[in-house]
Amino acid sequence: MVASEFKSAITVLVVAAILFVVAPAVIETYTLTVLIIYGMLALSLGLIWGFGGILCFGQAAFFGLGAYTYAIAAINIGESTVPFLLGIAVPFAFASVLGAMLFYGRLSDVYLGVITLVVTLIFFKFMNSTAGPEYVIGTARLGGFNGIPGFQTLNVPGDPGAYIYDVDYYWFCVVAILIVYALVRWLLASPFGRIAVAIRENESRAELMGYDVRIRKTVLFAVGGAIAGLAGTLFANWAEIVTPGMFSLAQSAEIIIWCIVGGLGTLIGPVIGAMALAYLKFLLGQQDVVDNMMILGLILTLSVLFLPRGIVPSIGLAISRAMPKRRRRRRHRRPRRVAEEVEALNG
Repeated sequence: MVASEFKSAITVLVVAAILFVVAPAVIETYTLTVLIIYGMLALSLGLIWGFGGILCFGQAAFFGLGAYTYAIAAINIGESTVPFLLGIAVPFAFASVLGAMLFYGRLSDVYLGVITLVVTLIFFKFMNSTAGPEYVIGTARLGGFNGIPGFQTLNVPGDPGAYIYDVDYYWFCVVAILIVYALVRWLLASPFGRIAVAIRENESRAELMGYDVRIRKTVLFAVGGAIAGLAGTLFANWAEIVTPGMFSLAQSAEIIIWCIVGGLGTLIGPVIGAMALAYLKFLLGQQDVVDNMMILGLILTLSVLFLPRGIVPSIGLAISRAMPKRRRRRRHRRPRRVAEEVEALNG
């Protein structure tokens, strides 16, 4: 990571940490926790779509898979450490296999999007149909549309009775998203990340230069799946229940909307878009006058029309355009000041 990128990453982390410290004075930590989780989920898609050029309509599949993996493992093990790791590892492994099938099969972007969406809907339909007593993994019943409640939530490793909840869990999620952001920035600043961006810009040229496009896209896809799985694991501990709704089409659509509104091609954009829109949805949920999805659709439409780059890139572009003007004004002012000083000396 070059000096400028390192400085930029540190600045973002410091500013984010300060905001997370101040935020509980305005919004309760219970709500902030789920906003952070949604921000991490959006970050997973922002990575593979914004920097890898891989439009995945099924990011909710890895989100739900991580949550269900954690819940099932926690019921069977009775402690959260191993289930927490499995909630990341299983979506990573599943995304690796699915990505290898997609990219080594050389499917176009359209078919890739359709297949990932179909995979999510398959999970959704299957989990909804597992209400019978025969759908059991170990001692954990899948529960069908009722989901899986009553599993062991996050605890201090090795001590199932020492739960991490409420404010402590909020800070755990804060540390988690800051670490994930730092690791993703490091990955993108590495040679692997730079090649991934080159593949996004011109896949054929990158392949002609000798780079194995398929393996790099598969790895990036798997990393995005792991981050989404981590978000699902954190969500399961926050909600203390997992349901098939985590695989729903609405959930998949919301993740895409978060990334578009926040701004693709950045890491902080999808996070801000997810947290802002999720909080807006939370506020709108307290009234029955306007439908939530209608408001989200309107925001998406206005964003595409007036802020096609997204909120964060548009703000950055406006600042970059304003900076040269200030510098020019300062340059014009200096000769005038010098002339005035010379006249004053001569006078």
